[in-house]
Amino acid sequence: MDRPSRTPMAGGFLLALSILVGVVVGVVERQASIGFLAGLGVGLALLGLVWALDRRRR
Repeated sequence: MDRPSRTPMAGGFLLALSILVGVVVGVVERQASIGFLAGLGVGLALLGLVWALDRRRR
């Protein structure tokens, strides 16, 4: 019998949230571009972590 399909974890929310938080912090510090890049970096790291955890669960 086939195993039921398992829904993969999604990390897109973490990426979007970290970018938004980075931009807000960047605007407060008058460095919106740097805040965006920092948020993007953190978001990509979190996305990679979610991907790795999801691969491990299989």
